[in-house]
Amino acid sequence: MVRQFRSSDKGKTVLSKNGDEIGTVERVSGNKAHVKPASNLSRSVRQRLGWTDEDEEMYELMHSHVSQISDDEIHLKD
Repeated sequence: MVRQFRSSDKGKTVLSKNGDEIGTVERVSGNKAHVKPASNLSRSVRQRLGWTDEDEEMYELMHSHVSQISDDEIHLKD
């Protein structure tokens, strides 16, 4: 089981299952991390994450989407 988000996760890189950069954690609140998306993040990846409003500067990442949290990175499931 993946541990819950912690304030120390701020600044970590969020990666897709394939290792593509999704963005960076800017803030942690409960079981959600607030992520600033990478500038080159594709529309299809945004849609899979439910990040459909392209005008937002940060998006919520639900803990249920995470497969692993390491010292420097957060890896997503599918």
